[in-house]
Amino acid sequence: MIIPNGYLSGSSGPHNPAAAVAAKIYDDLGKRVAAGMNQYLATGSHAESACALDQLDAWAKAGALLDYDRKESQQAWFQVEWTLSAIAVSESVLAEDDTLDPAEQKRVIAWMDEVSNKNISFERPATDTGNNHHAWRALAATAVGILASDDKLFQFGIATYKEEIGTIDQNGALPREMVRHENSVHYQGFALQPLLLIAQFDSRQGIDLWSYTANGHTIRDAIVFFGRSASDFSLIKPYTNDEQRPGFPDHDFAVYNFYVAKFGADGLPPIIVKALRNSVSDDRLGGNTTLLVAK
Repeated sequence: MIIPNGYLSGSSGPHNPAAAVAAKIYDDLGKRVAAGMNQYLATGSHAESACALDQLDAWAKAGALLDYDRKESQQAWFQVEWTLSAIAVSESVLAEDDTLDPAEQKRVIAWMDEVSNKNISFERPATDTGNNHHAWRALAATAVGILASDDKLFQFGIATYKEEIGTIDQNGALPREMVRHENSVHYQGFALQPLLLIAQFDSRQGIDLWSYTANGHTIRDAIVFFGRSASDFSLIKPYTNDEQRPGFPDHDFAVYNFYVAKFGADGLPPIIVKALRNSVSDDRLGGNTTLLVAK
């Protein structure tokens, strides 16, 4: 795996079109598997769930997502965390379909376990924490840790969630996302996506991370800050003078379905509540989250 840097220069500014071309095969896998899993959930079609699992099994047999090195291609390292998060969320549903081939399930889960362990092995303490990439690697580790009964991965997810909540400042901002220049608001939301799903996964394991508090803050503070700042860019002025990139498509809010399903929408910023009035999807989060919370 060799993927060019996502930006033409540094970590902001114009996107690198070559990166999107190289990443398409991985993004398409997550999209197809989520679509099949969603069809299975919506219709009960075992043909759809089998098709989704067959695609994962083909990648497992090929040993995909393992042939890369952070030093050679950091963007490939990032792509693995996103792709693995997407397919692991889908597999967490597919694993409940007892009509599927047990040998395929076992092979896919063992492969995901290997991919996740390699993915977190490149992390450097302190320098690779407190940001959205750390959280995405932790979401993949959480989902795979549950599927594979890999406690090392599962505990990595819990520890990361607590670390990230510990960085929330007095306004609800995630400081390492506030330095992303014109994308600061977007990255606040992007970092929250894996964190909310980690809390959702762990709640189903009997662990309450939703109410976890560090320095007087919970994840709700970061959610509210994102929603408010997405509607009022002046709230970002204490962090950066860069004009913020406008536009928040509905998929930016898909993850909040999990929060609202548990706590309701009272007190959340209107931009979040409005987006959730419609069916919303995000391929990295299991596709249609409106469907997922309904099931």
